[in-house]
Amino acid sequence: MPNHPKRLDAPQQGVGGRLGTPEHAERTDRDSPQSVVASPRRIEKPWGYELIWAQTDEYVGKVVHVRAGEALSLQFHEEKDETLFLLRGQITLEIGPGVNSLQRVPIREGDAFRIRPGVLHRVVAETEVEILEASTPEMDDIIRVRDRYGRSAQMLDGVE
Repeated sequence: MPNHPKRLDAPQQGVGGRLGTPEHAERTDRDSPQSVVASPRRIEKPWGYELIWAQTDEYVGKVVHVRAGEALSLQFHEEKDETLFLLRGQITLEIGPGVNSLQRVPIREGDAFRIRPGVLHRVVAETEVEILEASTPEMDDIIRVRDRYGRSAQMLDGVE
């Protein structure tokens, strides 16, 4: 007789979440199969590109690709809270409470870091890099302080 896993007839509490069967899941229109698969949106930037692979009312997921030697704006956010994971490459994170008090922090592959609202920061790519970003959904919340590409030091439609 084959050894089959026991069928779960009712949701059970498990480590890290509930266990259950599809029959116990409540379906809504947003759970429809049409909303499961989406094409990522690529946005070209002067320093590389962003690949937005998730965008909801609650969070945004991106892959940020920065070419070696390039840098994002020196910037801060009023509401956006972001956590980044360096998937590939090496960066220097310039971060601090003000322009005259920035620290230069080397970030290596596998490192993760959080940038809270109001914190001045800039990513400088020492090598070609891929960064995974998970953030709150305020895509247009960017206040530029300095930008090496001549873009305005004010918010410009979420363009970093």
